[in-house]
Amino acid sequence: MPYKCPVQANLKNPVHLLALGFGLGCIPKLPGTAGTLAGVFLYLLLQNFDVLIYLAIVIALFVAGIWLCGKTARDLGVHDHPAIVWDEIVGYLVTMIMAPSGWVWILLGFVLFRLFDIWKPWPIKWVDQKVTGGGGVMLDDIIAGVYGLIMLQITVYLL
Repeated sequence: MPYKCPVQANLKNPVHLLALGFGLGCIPKLPGTAGTLAGVFLYLLLQNFDVLIYLAIVIALFVAGIWLCGKTARDLGVHDHPAIVWDEIVGYLVTMIMAPSGWVWILLGFVLFRLFDIWKPWPIKWVDQKVTGGGGVMLDDIIAGVYGLIMLQITVYLL
């Protein structure tokens, strides 16, 4: 499937605009990486929030993402079109739960999340292939985010 903004996408539609990461998902190459960059920018805004507020925001973004991604996927006619990057944004935010301050951790979280999102170790690949709808679009990236979170926290502990 080509990595380009599908003709059915309408960035004037707020649902599509959000699901496509404000258009970053339409970048011709590596839309998931571009979407994760949007997650970095959002993380920079949220990083100093109390952890409970941060978690509440991430949960709200996840729940909203189920509907946003499901609706956009139906509109595009493709279950998990590469241009849909809301799931990468939220998945990255999961990786960064309780991350220490600093660009090293932001970058490490970015790399870890992208690696798990691309490699799709069990059960990520299974969820990606078997779970449909907006929940399926979101869930594989949430699991990749949890794997990234675990690895990031192990690294913090070891250092």
